[in-house]
Amino acid sequence: MAVMRLGAGFLALLLSVFVSPVTAQELQWRHAIGIIEAPKYPQGFAHFNYVNVNAPKAGELKLSAEGTYDSFNPVVGKGQLAAGLVPRLSLVTETLLKPSMDEDGTSYGLLAEAVAYPDDYSFAKFRLRPDAKWADGQPVTPEDVVFSFEKFKELNPMYTSYYSHVLKAEKTGEREVTFTFDQKGNKELPAIVGEIDIVPKHWWEANGPDGKPRDIAKTTLEPIMGSGPYRIAAFSPGASVRYELRDDYWGKNLNVNIGYNNFKTVNYTYFNDDNVEFEAFRAGNIDYWYETKAAHWATAFDFPGVKDGHVIREELPNPFRTTGIMQAMVPNMRRPIFKDERVRKALSYAFDFEELNRTVFYNSYKRVNSFFWGTELASSGLPKDKELAILEGLKDEVPKEVFTQPFENPVGGTPEKQRDNLRKAVGLLKQAGYDLRGNKMVNVATGEPLKFEILLPNPTLEVVAVPYANSLRKIGIEASIRTVDSSQYINRLRSFDYDMTWTVWAQTRNPGNEQRQYWGSTSVNKEGSRNYAGIADPAIDKLIDMVIFAKSRDDLVASTRALDRVLLAHHYVVPMYYGSTARLAYWSRLTRPADLPTYSTGFPDIWWSKTSLQ
Repeated sequence: MAVMRLGAGFLALLLSVFVSPVTAQELQWRHAIGIIEAPKYPQGFAHFNYVNVNAPKAGELKLSAEGTYDSFNPVVGKGQLAAGLVPRLSLVTETLLKPSMDEDGTSYGLLAEAVAYPDDYSFAKFRLRPDAKWADGQPVTPEDVVFSFEKFKELNPMYTSYYSHVLKAEKTGEREVTFTFDQKGNKELPAIVGEIDIVPKHWWEANGPDGKPRDIAKTTLEPIMGSGPYRIAAFSPGASVRYELRDDYWGKNLNVNIGYNNFKTVNYTYFNDDNVEFEAFRAGNIDYWYETKAAHWATAFDFPGVKDGHVIREELPNPFRTTGIMQAMVPNMRRPIFKDERVRKALSYAFDFEELNRTVFYNSYKRVNSFFWGTELASSGLPKDKELAILEGLKDEVPKEVFTQPFENPVGGTPEKQRDNLRKAVGLLKQAGYDLRGNKMVNVATGEPLKFEILLPNPTLEVVAVPYANSLRKIGIEASIRTVDSSQYINRLRSFDYDMTWTVWAQTRNPGNEQRQYWGSTSVNKEGSRNYAGIADPAIDKLIDMVIFAKSRDDLVASTRALDRVLLAHHYVVPMYYGSTARLAYWSRLTRPADLPTYSTGFPDIWWSKTSLQ
């Protein structure tokens, strides 16, 4: 959504608008929110169409995770959270609303039975279900919701930015919470406050087993309590964690939960080496494998489990039907060497995707050419109609080429094309004040060589980073590669302590408030934001606000394409590649509905266990 918008003439006005006291306007209580289209399931529906209502509640699901963990606290933006507890996907905590897997941008009541908001979207009310309970039997209260919102916003930089326009949450009835916004017309805000994971205020403010007060501002390895279907049953710090399905889960017969949560236990085992992790899957000690490497998918699945039919392989487009992807190498403009746009553009000319796709990826990928690649929100060709009008309103603030040159990635794949691209890179670097002296690209004014470090979270990415560094070396740029463990990588990413890194931004078909966290000026110095490139540009801020405050779908598409076009024209990243299917392999003791939901594989939420191999 998610996975904030405005125009030049409206900026001062919108920033000055604060919500007036709640009026006597009659509000409509709704069982669901649909941002793109109206919800398809009516009030009181029995269950989602894509589930198996007769799926057994049985069996053990054995999963793997990479690296380690040191915390069960999902609120604080510190440490490494254990698998199974990631907000919005947690087995233990729950949100006010729950997304539908066969609709895009639509959510139904979970902890909240209904939501209401006025026509100007200046606030949103949520009415909690009377039977919503914590694992200790106490009811989920408005005080819990207020506490959760305040703590997430206070203690987690990502949520500080994401909910920057939510002024407050307050109890306004026995089972009612009201969120007040500092902007009108931001249609996404009622939906995204419904995504907050709710944690129990009374538990966090009580003493722990050691007799000392719990501290929600710190990481902890005390198993947390939630309202969700599972509880933390056992763990080995940093190595494994086991979740057990709760027989007393309050919501097991709720319509949005029918056919969900079908495994009696869910076990995560951590691995520091993905080769060892895959061997555990081959041996049957892990049930499910999501393959991210094309070469591995093409060559590594010839073991007996596959040959005898006990391991099933599938490529499914479902998760990508609503997802826009930008996978890229990202130069950090907080470093002076990357501030010049010509330097950043030169870095793209050194990346030969076509050669890598042929020699490493079995021609299974496509080059990414948009920050919203794979959706109708991606820009293409030259701007026209509404998009052109938006850009003309900012013509003195955006690169001139957005009007005259469609964005295109350099094309390589042959020695001749690669040499031509490297010549263009050298030309751009000379314009930026660099010169080749011997075999070094040197800043003419300072005599300093152009060199930087590429920070990677995983050694498997070196298969791309090493050829890229070799290509840069041909034009005198020294790019060293630094692969660190997941803990160090996350900490360095949060504090923007890198020269260049590798990342993926996933977009929904309804971009909004998260865009400020990705490329807005307000996030450039906020530790933990996803503004990895260090973007702070007034025109981009205005385009983001136009996206957020779009009054129609046409306006949203036009403003998003304009934003995409300007981001591309500034060469903030070196676009890389992606696929359009999810590659799944799993042992046949797992099974799933024959017809999966349109926009998801449904794993593991609606899958279930067989008692024996078939």
